[in-house]
Amino acid sequence: MYYLYLATLLSLFTFGTCSAQTPPSQTTSTTPVDLNERVRLLEENLRYANQGLAKSVDDLLWYQKLGDIAIIDKVRYASKPPHVIKNPTGQGANNPVVIPAYTFVSRKFATAKKLPLLVFVHDGVHGDFSTLYAHIVRELVDQGYMILAPEYRGSVGYGGTFYNQIDYGDYENDDVLAGKRWAVENMPQVDADRVGIIGWSHGGMISLMNVFDHPEDYKVAYAGVPVTDIIARLGYKPQSYRTIFSAATHIGKDPSENVAEYRRRSPVWNAQKLQTPLLIHTNTNDEDVNVLEVESLINALKAHEKKFEYKIYQDAPGGHSFNRLDTKLARDSREEIYKFLARYLNPPAAVK
Repeated sequence: MYYLYLATLLSLFTFGTCSAQTPPSQTTSTTPVDLNERVRLLEENLRYANQGLAKSVDDLLWYQKLGDIAIIDKVRYASKPPHVIKNPTGQGANNPVVIPAYTFVSRKFATAKKLPLLVFVHDGVHGDFSTLYAHIVRELVDQGYMILAPEYRGSVGYGGTFYNQIDYGDYENDDVLAGKRWAVENMPQVDADRVGIIGWSHGGMISLMNVFDHPEDYKVAYAGVPVTDIIARLGYKPQSYRTIFSAATHIGKDPSENVAEYRRRSPVWNAQKLQTPLLIHTNTNDEDVNVLEVESLINALKAHEKKFEYKIYQDAPGGHSFNRLDTKLARDSREEIYKFLARYLNPPAAVK
């Protein structure tokens, strides 16, 4: 069925390029038909269309899963312009990138004068804040946290242009910071003195870089199985993964061409900046972020005599997702997180 659909689209695309007044033979002689390229473009457009449809469906699921306890909204705010601008002199070339974000406010505490805010950063270099996080959001909203979940540049579900604006380890950090500052300015219930940031995996990396570079903006941070050293990471990933980072839509060069840039974007090389209370979790059987990355960060923080907390789980079931599951171990681990956050953010219904 997929190939029939693709063939139909390809046929329409091919014949649609021929004017009714221009014989096909003339068109072919002046504009060669590259069928492989057309198939590639069609498949790419279908992929982005499917991602957009999935995002729309998942947005509806948020209301179904959390509408009973949370006031849910989706907002948009401005961040930095694209890091790669194809036509710098074109109209609107330097316009800021518009970032979508979810907000969740507890119905139970909707009349409270001030509430703590958690900036919740999704995982995945190209991921999104999906309802896979719904059970965790529910647990946080029940405690009285307001939540802002930014869909930083590169997130899926917003088309090819937004997808390809990813700037691994740099501008998406600014997108998240811009979201935090937007929330403080535009959500009257937010207590500006009680703002924390949390994230797993790539979201953990963004959370770390936010508190390293902007300690004045956050009271506390949690990083679960975080990416911490891009140089080491590329060393244990396959060539196909490494190639992605030398593309213009990512860093643009490989480490051998600009190792300083990779260091600048890696939390392990910024550990000396830590001023914010921090909890780190990792797992020895993580199949995505090798535990060696997180151990390197832990060692770097210790070397700089930083105060922080951490726990290395030993072969916890679930690997990379071990404490985001619906298991007793995962719930116990999240309880550790919630108790740590509550020390600094004091939500109205903190986990005891």
